[in-house]
Amino acid sequence: MRPESTFLAGYDPTAFPPVAVTVDIVVLTIRDGALHVLLVERAEHPYRGRLALPGGFVRDETLAEAARRELAEETGLRPGEAALARVHLEQLRTYGDPGRDPRMRVMSVAYLGFAPSLPDPRAGGDAASAAWLPVDDVRDLAFDHDIVLADGLERARAKLEYTPLGTAFLGPEFTIGELRAVYAAVWGEQLHPGNFHRKVLSVPGFVESTGGTTSRGGDRGGPRARLYRAGDATLLHPALLRPTREEQVR
Repeated sequence: MRPESTFLAGYDPTAFPPVAVTVDIVVLTIRDGALHVLLVERAEHPYRGRLALPGGFVRDETLAEAARRELAEETGLRPGEAALARVHLEQLRTYGDPGRDPRMRVMSVAYLGFAPSLPDPRAGGDAASAAWLPVDDVRDLAFDHDIVLADGLERARAKLEYTPLGTAFLGPEFTIGELRAVYAAVWGEQLHPGNFHRKVLSVPGFVESTGGTTSRGGDRGGPRARLYRAGDATLLHPALLRPTREEQVR
């Protein structure tokens, strides 16, 4: 039997169809009370002039490194910068249908990111421009990015039910009202303030009080709101179900 070194020395990779690997990123944040996604306008073919999710080909790097590099390029943040470090980034799924990219067979590993706040983006790489757009206004993206975005949105909405990642959209300190606004924006549903407040505080480790309050009361006066920070829980038990899901469970 030939040793592996001999096999590798004679191995011909051109005997198989070429395949490229890219990363695409669904980056979500909340602006003006609405859920926004980061999109770029493609400057080159294919799909020149069409909106797409940020992403690009993987270089001599890990998949996670490629995703963070692409995110840094499109947001104008430098790798290692504090604002970029606050972005929660996780792998979503892999897309590899034949024909999803007209250039060649391309496998894309998609990532999902949550950010409390990011600056106005600047285009990088093969993008002509970049912008935050409300997810409700997004249609007809390049490649199969409509599917990728839909999958990312459903993942985000589901994860808010059973993990504390809703706090990833907020700063280090926040009020329960601000957390409720995150859930309402991501789920696209109105939430009863009292019920939400009670449910959040009943979940062990979800949030913890800082002992402080806001500098002033609400717009209509009243007492100052208490401030909270993310707790140490990794899963929410009991889960916070979307109002429509609660009706289905019943």
